[in-house]
Amino acid sequence: MRWLKNNPITLIFLAGLSIFLFHLDVIPVTIMEARNFITAREMITEGNWLLTTMNDLPRYEKPPLPSWITALFGFIFGLDNVATLRMPTMLMAIVLGYVGYLFSLKILHNKLHALINALILLSSFYIIAITIEAPWDIYTHGFMLTAIYFLYSFFNHADNKWKNSLLAGLFIGLSFMSKGPVSLYALLLPFLMAYGFAHKYKGFGTDRKFFPLLVMTLLATVIGVWWFLYVRLADPNAFLAITKKETANWSSYNVRPIYYYWSFFIQSGIWTIPALLSLMYPYLKNKVSDKKIYRLTFLWTIFSVILLSIIPEKKTRYLVPVLIPLALNTGFYLEYIINHFKSSLSPKEKIPVYFHFSLIGCIGIAYPIIAYFLLKDGLSGLWGYYVLSSLALFAIGILIFLRLKKQQLFSCFILTIALIAAIKLLAVPLAGAMEKNTGYRSISDLRRTMQEEGLKIYCFGEIAPEMIWDYGSAIPVLKGEEEISIPEGKKFGVLVIPADENEFKRIFDPEYSYTLNNVYDLNYNANPGTKGHKDRLLSKLYIVQKR
Repeated sequence: MRWLKNNPITLIFLAGLSIFLFHLDVIPVTIMEARNFITAREMITEGNWLLTTMNDLPRYEKPPLPSWITALFGFIFGLDNVATLRMPTMLMAIVLGYVGYLFSLKILHNKLHALINALILLSSFYIIAITIEAPWDIYTHGFMLTAIYFLYSFFNHADNKWKNSLLAGLFIGLSFMSKGPVSLYALLLPFLMAYGFAHKYKGFGTDRKFFPLLVMTLLATVIGVWWFLYVRLADPNAFLAITKKETANWSSYNVRPIYYYWSFFIQSGIWTIPALLSLMYPYLKNKVSDKKIYRLTFLWTIFSVILLSIIPEKKTRYLVPVLIPLALNTGFYLEYIINHFKSSLSPKEKIPVYFHFSLIGCIGIAYPIIAYFLLKDGLSGLWGYYVLSSLALFAIGILIFLRLKKQQLFSCFILTIALIAAIKLLAVPLAGAMEKNTGYRSISDLRRTMQEEGLKIYCFGEIAPEMIWDYGSAIPVLKGEEEISIPEGKKFGVLVIPADENEFKRIFDPEYSYTLNNVYDLNYNANPGTKGHKDRLLSKLYIVQKR
């Protein structure tokens, strides 16, 4: 364990490598990933680098920086390799953990504490999940945390004020170019508020920082806003229509009560119990190693939750920026129990510690039995991964109990990281053993088939982005938001989702005959008629012929 403590950066990158860079092609492409991949593909194939598109239609809801990076990897490694298309997002997650370490080291001057913070951040549940669920988020928050790192130096040190202000402005701009003002509102603004309470911006005026601050603001604005201005001038009608729709969503779409985010600490996953205890400010404030920085991370977390709660539109994944200060805040609790468990913790204080690590140990020990009963019918060809993952997780579970008995809590902490790494390295491939949709049918061969038959293919209504990605190119849309167009050919194929099927038949019925040719179903695990089966991942191919 001494080597691990003395080589924190190596450990951070080993953990990041294990958690984020293996088996990237196992999980099916998600809706947000598909949107990103399609936009990146059309940058390469159609040259739509600035006026970005999805299915050859304007796609201005998100700034293009993450798609540019994805397109670069697609250009180098190919557009058919999902693993390499996902790689830049995973690398950004590792960078987030590394910057979390650098920032923690700067504010705490303690390598062990900074290491704990970084590993909590890398292993928090929704930090891992967001890389697949919504790739834009990891970019915008990763760049913003980097900006905050330089901003903190700018606020606290008189030297290098120009370097720190310019770099802070650069990364704020890059964050804005990744997902607009999301991270500025949910991560930077609460940090500035918390910093004001904790440090009160002392010495800001005496160090003559107003002009560098102004330049930083201008630089961030130029980098962050230029693309929006370009699109506003180059394609004003589409830009304004999309902006109006997106703005309306903030107050009318996915509206949830103000208390919806109050269980935010659960999104840290395996750190739920320490995260909750770290938020007990009156209990912990006189026990932590740095009271002022603890106040900063605590208020940063709380202000972030409050600001997000004010917005009517709420989704669980919007809590990702909260997990960054929460990881730093949780680090205070874990650093406290690691350093003082044997010496000064009362018996009552030890109860949640024993419960937390015992629960993790039980997960490792129980894994072989639970995994077997859940997956036994689909383990053919995957027995190697099952055996290796069972041995690794069982051994880690036993070791956690042995170290806990000896009250070696840093070892228990590292073994928890090892458990998560083992799951990602050895257990994730077992997703292939889960029950599969018997009606699953990919659409990837349809384009070639239609070309061989000399038929053009269209879609009626808005089919799922996953379907368009799987198809391999853009599919002309017959039913838009305002009008319906009819192809000129006498015979063609039309993809229709179930929700639009009746309208499709009504439109084409008088003059055309139509025959159901095939049903494409991208629901990977849920069978038709079951709870998890989504109609939006279903498309019916009709061959339409003029009478």
